[in-house]
Amino acid sequence: MSYKFAYNTRDIKFILKEWLPTEEILAYDKYKDYYTLDDFDTIIDQVRKVAAEVIAPTAEDADNIGARWENGQVYLPPSFHTAIRFMHENGWATSNLDDEAEGVLPIVLNSLLFEIEAAANPALFAYMATGSGVANVLKHYGSDEQKQRFLPKLFEGTWGGTMCLTEPTAGSDVGELLSKAYPTDEPGIYKMKGQKIFITCGDRDDVENIIHLYLARVDGAKNGTKGLSLFIVPKFWVDENGNLTPNDVQCIGIEHKMGLKGSATCALVVGENNNCRGWLIGNPPDENGVGEGIMQMFNMMNEARLDTGRLSTAVAANAYWNAKDYGKERIQGRLLTDPKAGKVTINKHEDVKRMYLLNKATTEACRALLAKCYFYDDVSENDPDPERRKWARKKMDMLTPLCKAYPSDEAWGLVAESLQSYGGYGYCEDYPAANSARDCKIWSIWEGTNFIQSMDLIGRKWMAGKGAIFASVLGEIDEFLAQYKGKIEGMDQEMIHLEKALAAYREIQMTIGGYVGAGKLGLMAVYARRILTATAQTYCGFLLMDQARIAKERLAELPADHYDYNFYLGKVLSARYYLNNAVPNVWHILELIKIGDMSVIDAPIEIFDY
Repeated sequence: MSYKFAYNTRDIKFILKEWLPTEEILAYDKYKDYYTLDDFDTIIDQVRKVAAEVIAPTAEDADNIGARWENGQVYLPPSFHTAIRFMHENGWATSNLDDEAEGVLPIVLNSLLFEIEAAANPALFAYMATGSGVANVLKHYGSDEQKQRFLPKLFEGTWGGTMCLTEPTAGSDVGELLSKAYPTDEPGIYKMKGQKIFITCGDRDDVENIIHLYLARVDGAKNGTKGLSLFIVPKFWVDENGNLTPNDVQCIGIEHKMGLKGSATCALVVGENNNCRGWLIGNPPDENGVGEGIMQMFNMMNEARLDTGRLSTAVAANAYWNAKDYGKERIQGRLLTDPKAGKVTINKHEDVKRMYLLNKATTEACRALLAKCYFYDDVSENDPDPERRKWARKKMDMLTPLCKAYPSDEAWGLVAESLQSYGGYGYCEDYPAANSARDCKIWSIWEGTNFIQSMDLIGRKWMAGKGAIFASVLGEIDEFLAQYKGKIEGMDQEMIHLEKALAAYREIQMTIGGYVGAGKLGLMAVYARRILTATAQTYCGFLLMDQARIAKERLAELPADHYDYNFYLGKVLSARYYLNNAVPNVWHILELIKIGDMSVIDAPIEIFDY
């Protein structure tokens, strides 16, 4: 495998400095004494350099050496140890969550920096991100004692963390999990017993301890998800003096995956020797046997869902930038429009340019979607107005299933297009597209499959606040159309398409509502994933048009030979391509839904045997 880090940061700078109202974030007390917009270029350039020089050299080890399991212990490639330690020691990892530390980065900035880092080696990313997820849950729900005992080491990165949900008999159906917790004589301490599988970074040899956030049912609690509680179950027990002793947590193996081989996906057994203990987070189950675990775990799970979309975008974009670099050098064929001109580089051929523009437009759409969500995250955490914090949290909740599922669904096809642009070389391990294809497929499955995300969208998000919250998201597009329709020069057709998509989307909602009212619930499931795609394409079309509006203004100010001219021209063409090629899929999906084809529902499972 020949890995190449090829990331371009110009779009990230545009998002932070020209598109999003980042000045509002920088005015918060947490940031106002440390950063201005002028600092962002330096920070982004520094992280790009770190990604290229520290993280990217570990990528080939991720694929060629991978995570190794021997005698109950997972071993990472040695180069991982150095890179992970560097990132923690230089403040690019979990320490950014420490509210008492000076100079923590805005969430929206740090999250886009993580995209750059993830592109350099997506397998390494998880070893930094999972500890951050645990720290964030403890910040929100842990007791003072728990915070004091665990957060400092998590912030340092000398301890790692995991999220433990999936079990052999309970994958997506979390409410069926069998892990149990038994009260002890010590308040808040439980004996733990169970097994978990597919645990990302569930064991590793680069940290002193691993803090597992472990979902289990207190003995006697209610069945289903309502009865679950969340526990801190460390690999090594931590006493009041910080001493570590084994806690009967065993790694019994790792999965042999088709990609992300450097990221250990572990099977864990706890309490096999009846000597595993865990701290309960929050309150024990109430008099009805209802626990707080699912609510607490969703804090980390939703964060991980955003991480998943960010990883998908990072790998797809890096594959695209590698492909376009190759296209500048590879001479092959003559142009259909001018065959007498002689052989040309492949990046001049129409179909190759189509592959590039599809990648460029879609990855920019995904990045815009994620950045918008991270902006809301910053507001929800730091705005002094409680009502504005609630408003931002609701917006973020509406966008989260889109942020997870749309980039991770699209990445597979986008990487395939990048691979295709190489011709026969794309299928060879000597070029990076093959590695990207193997890595990216897992993300549509991670953190709740994309079908689960789509059912969350239709079954919960559409209905939240009696439909008013999701309606406010669509209302953003109404406001944009009212303000700018007919006023963005040369983009009238694209605005018509955005308006048509919004109307089609609302008709999709009404059509599904009609099916549900008629008792045809199965059709909601049949069309769910396509509806999520239509949702993302409608909203992303709006975001790209808003970016094109700004780019148009910049183009009017610049001469054609200006170094930034082609960047802004590219933003306009990305929006044009997306609105004319991706967004029309929304009314196509509407037509399919209106047909109401019952083939899937009517098909007996026996037909699939032939």
